[in-house]
Amino acid sequence: MNQEIPAETVRVFIALSPPDDAKEELAQELAPAYRAYPRMRWNRIEDWHITLAFLGEVSQAAVPVLRPPLADLAAAHRPLTLALRGGGHFDERVLWSGIDGDLDGLSLLATEVRAVVKECGISFVERPLRPHLTLARARRDTPSCAVEAAAGLRGFTGRPWQTERLHLVASNIGRGPGPIRYRDVDAWNLGGDRHHAG
Repeated sequence: MNQEIPAETVRVFIALSPPDDAKEELAQELAPAYRAYPRMRWNRIEDWHITLAFLGEVSQAAVPVLRPPLADLAAAHRPLTLALRGGGHFDERVLWSGIDGDLDGLSLLATEVRAVVKECGISFVERPLRPHLTLARARRDTPSCAVEAAAGLRGFTGRPWQTERLHLVASNIGRGPGPIRYRDVDAWNLGGDRHHAG
């Protein structure tokens, strides 16, 4: 049974998302793994993201507080040139694709995002930035799937792309058999447009 988030809180994070064609390029590279490991819990391609700050459960009232400073930060920050590259696994169970390109710029953006969150009075556990896209989770009875799928991505180098928007994302807890589901709470164009991206 799915555990529901209490109505007064929401589980949120701040992230970047690759453009659709970059995600499709990686999905094509993953096609053999999709066929070979159908029992893995594959994340939906539309949910692939690069987490900059994971806030966890926050009060619903905190969300409106975050919007204006995140919009200002996005407007003031130039787009970054990134690419998807290779793959790996965490704890032999979580399959990911790596990030290449302007990693210094990505680290700076994450630092600025985290500073904005703290300035809003929202506390969260700050983890080191390890830029990646989480692709799938192996089931406990077949943990080698993630390791083998990661080996299949070793030579992958995706085309460069520019970041377009900064996303404030909410998720469910994802305790059921299916993948975790995400939805944009808001998103803002990087580089000059103060208005949200819809």
